[in-house]
Amino acid sequence: MSFLYGAYVVECTHKIFKEAFMQRTSSRYIAGVGILAALVIVLQAIATFIQFGPFVITLALVPIVIGAALFGVKAGAILGGMFGIVVLIATITAADPGAHMLWIANPIATALVILLRGILAGAAAGCVYGWVAKKNKYVGVVAAAIICPIVNTGVFLAAMYFIFPSFLALWADGAHTVYFLLVGLAGINFLVELVINMVCSPAIVRIIHIGKTTR
Repeated sequence: MSFLYGAYVVECTHKIFKEAFMQRTSSRYIAGVGILAALVIVLQAIATFIQFGPFVITLALVPIVIGAALFGVKAGAILGGMFGIVVLIATITAADPGAHMLWIANPIATALVILLRGILAGAAAGCVYGWVAKKNKYVGVVAAAIICPIVNTGVFLAAMYFIFPSFLALWADGAHTVYFLLVGLAGINFLVELVINMVCSPAIVRIIHIGKTTR
């Protein structure tokens, strides 16, 4: 269901951007990033109702990839930061119960990890797209769609291992911590996020093509 919803949102974005990209460059940037920021907020708000394990899933990576590819590394970082803010609100309000436990234990570290992983994921998507798209734009989109969830999940896993080892041991409940970290804690969420990005990649290519050809 989430895959279909993600594809639907990308298709709607495709139609909206047909008009948004006909504006002047500065206005187009503001309008484009604003539209994508709104999608990030809506998608991640919906994601709070979808949970595998202690943490909610991430549905907002598709608009982050679109923004990073269309407008560059800075836009990707901005959208990633917006995603982080939404997640942080869910964490503080206990809409994300697993993250809320980390917040209670160490609010400063939790906030920094949440914001940093979103910013780095968006910036990484922009960097990878900019480099790979010089040779092949479609491969560039796929590469950006892959690296975004990898960085997002990777920063989270590193934080759990180095900053919150006591919670990791508690949730592992006797299992090997590294195995639980990769398979039990992040495995399903990461795979769902990656599949959503891959399924939406053809539509992302169409949106980027519109943006690049109407400048």
